[in-house]
Amino acid sequence: MENTQRSVIVTGGGIGIGRAVARAFAGRGDRVLVVGRTPGPLAETVDGYKEAYALAVDITDPAAPSAVADEVRERWGGAVDVLVNNAATAAFGTLGELNRQAVEAQVAVNLVAPALLTQAVLGPLEAAGGVVVNIGSAGALGLRAWPGNSVYGATKAGLDLLTRSWAVELGPRGIRVVGVAPGVIDTGTGVRAGMPQEAYDGFLEAMGQRTPLGRTGTSEEVARWVVRLVGPEASFVTGTTVVVDGGLSLT
Repeated sequence: MENTQRSVIVTGGGIGIGRAVARAFAGRGDRVLVVGRTPGPLAETVDGYKEAYALAVDITDPAAPSAVADEVRERWGGAVDVLVNNAATAAFGTLGELNRQAVEAQVAVNLVAPALLTQAVLGPLEAAGGVVVNIGSAGALGLRAWPGNSVYGATKAGLDLLTRSWAVELGPRGIRVVGVAPGVIDTGTGVRAGMPQEAYDGFLEAMGQRTPLGRTGTSEEVARWVVRLVGPEASFVTGTTVVVDGGLSLT
């Protein structure tokens, strides 16, 4: 199976981890549909890859799941071997600072959208004996708190529960469901969420010093685990989340 071409969907593929994941699959010859909101970054992601395609769509739009499924059907007959639910949004702030828009946006992108998109491609995934990969966060593991980022953390903890639950529900249909929980990865997320660049740089430096391996991670290091988890060597792995954080969550 490792040498066969797979049909892959990656959400949030215009930047950061999503871009690295999409390129990792495309680089091994897979057909990849890269989904995101902004055409420009998506075009950069697929540039140079023969069978990587961009689809600009807001995954929180009620019509988005059908649009993604229709695009796959048009591109390669509806086959889906791998779905990577990577798209996410964050809004830093304590409970007293958050507004309804910020809360609802995080729940919509990080939790509702993965559920509805996965549902939309269940048939093709079952036909292929496919794999769903949910990208969570090492910051939302276990019983640790995440003050200042509680709603984002709650959505990622919820996504981990979906991973475990779907693994049980979908295992009899031949679908595996796994999670990957990145630690601190320099993707620019903090700046996009409103953090000043200087503050974000300071955050990365401080977290690198706290991490047992002495640095922050790269998007490519996360992408390698995503690709490995959908391969034949992981064929008996489901319902678990692999932590890729340099040991930070252990401290």
